[in-house]
Amino acid sequence: MTLFEVWAPDKTVRLRVAGEDRPMERGQDGWWRLDVPSAAPGADYAYLLDGHARPDPRSPWQPDGVHGPSRVYDHDAYAWNDQSWTGKQLPGSVLYEMHVGTFTAEGTFDAAIGKLDHLVELGIDLVELLPVNSFNGEYNWGYDGVAWYAPHEAYGGPDGLKRFVDAAHNKGLGVVLDVVYNHFGPSGAYAPMFAPYLSAAGTNPWGDSINLDGPGSGEVRRYIIDNVLMWLRDYHVDGLRLDAVHALADHSAIHLLEQMATEVETLSAHVNRPLSLIAESDLNDPKLITPREAGGYGLNAQWDDDIHHALHATLTGERQGYYGDFGSLECLETVLTSAFYHANTWSSFRGRRHGRPVDRAKTPGHRFVAFLQDHDQIGNRAIGDRISATLSPGLLKVGATLLLTSPFTPMLFMGEEWAASSPWQFFTSHPEPELAAAVKNGRRREFASHGWAEAEVPDPQDPETFLRSKLNWDEKAKPEHAEILDLYKKLIALRRSRPELTDPWLDKVEVWQGDQHLVMRRGSTAVAVNLAGVAQTVSLRDVPSRVLLATSSEGVVLQRDRVELPAESAVVVAFRG
Repeated sequence: MTLFEVWAPDKTVRLRVAGEDRPMERGQDGWWRLDVPSAAPGADYAYLLDGHARPDPRSPWQPDGVHGPSRVYDHDAYAWNDQSWTGKQLPGSVLYEMHVGTFTAEGTFDAAIGKLDHLVELGIDLVELLPVNSFNGEYNWGYDGVAWYAPHEAYGGPDGLKRFVDAAHNKGLGVVLDVVYNHFGPSGAYAPMFAPYLSAAGTNPWGDSINLDGPGSGEVRRYIIDNVLMWLRDYHVDGLRLDAVHALADHSAIHLLEQMATEVETLSAHVNRPLSLIAESDLNDPKLITPREAGGYGLNAQWDDDIHHALHATLTGERQGYYGDFGSLECLETVLTSAFYHANTWSSFRGRRHGRPVDRAKTPGHRFVAFLQDHDQIGNRAIGDRISATLSPGLLKVGATLLLTSPFTPMLFMGEEWAASSPWQFFTSHPEPELAAAVKNGRRREFASHGWAEAEVPDPQDPETFLRSKLNWDEKAKPEHAEILDLYKKLIALRRSRPELTDPWLDKVEVWQGDQHLVMRRGSTAVAVNLAGVAQTVSLRDVPSRVLLATSSEGVVLQRDRVELPAESAVVVAFRG
């Protein structure tokens, strides 16, 4: 027996299943329901709304794309093999951001399974998948999802995602899923036709805002939180990365994020494994990750763009756009010790004061996800060029060393570990010509406003843009790429072997800098970096006992409490005691 139910408080709804149209019963709560004993898993269905067949807003499976019928799916039918999996906590972990469609040539969950041994050998703990819910077209970044409950069919659908999570768990890898609750994509968003899912209050940069605090918002909030719980419970996912939470317009006394964290904690206790919620936020507000007992929302972590901006601007010298306030060694010192650079301080990019300070004595660094590269910071460049396309190998190694010895939760973007040569560009596959043209033209205007020539911007709809963005796995064996890969493996292994490198307390991190060099002291370990094009002698303020890792093949020279560093290099040293 299958129970069909859909929320449509101000509509009349009929069910179409197995080619037959059936009336439904409306409850006082605005939900329409009907039991159909003959509708087994695999049966296609749709709801008739205003005379048109529409997919289920909570559809678990869209085998024919977001405009096609929904399909009945039985979560209990999958035979899991991860019974011994006890979870993976975020503190102490290294994340790896992956886009399923470009991670392999095939672009599927099953193909990605074949590369998991690489991640194990690298030392990764948690694999973070860019959004996999169904979106319009065959390939896309995933942030324009419209069928939030249905894994994308081109990737492998519901069972494909379960096979991926199952395989990851059996190799000791946790899985974090990127989810988007701040807007629906521009095509195939049928949920708002049924009920007030959208806010009358306005829009955000990506579309109409979601109704989180207006009339009918209780069911909309339930729609989102039930989706959160589904991924964690039914797909055995270990955590969620919440896209752009600053675009969640919610003036309720209990914010959606707080409600979400409370219910996820309840589920975590039931399934007896850690479940993490990681926010992407533009607010620089530690309230997101402050425990609920202390008046915060109680999320486990948040992405920290300031760390990225400080590293990127320091290494590359770029100062355009939001990099304008970043790039000095003083700035880098601030983020390495305090997480945020803008902490109720002036932001020239925003033209106002921005952010709130982090309590260094009470806020552990593992609550901040730090990265040298990510999908946005690469993909939102005109040609999607990675930092390795322009940065010298020496400075690339310096950046990796600072990231992986920092007090934060480090995250790598797929291919970063071998300095992949493939770009990661903005790509779409909208089948509607008008939408395709609008996306193409809008993208070029956006980049033109940032100083890039429109002719340089690849056409998002051109299949070659998508194909160029796929990783070339063959190149990681080439000497220049294998050298970078070896360094990443050594850095991650070193991070795991030295307790002080996973010590999260920011008030125990000491940083000092001089002329194009910087030292970060973490307990009995110090990291010294030389950003100059010539060798420099750097003060360590203590006598080290040995070199743990050096990025330059020329080696380093220890001179009592100083170290002579080759140009554009880094060294990690240990002190006695």
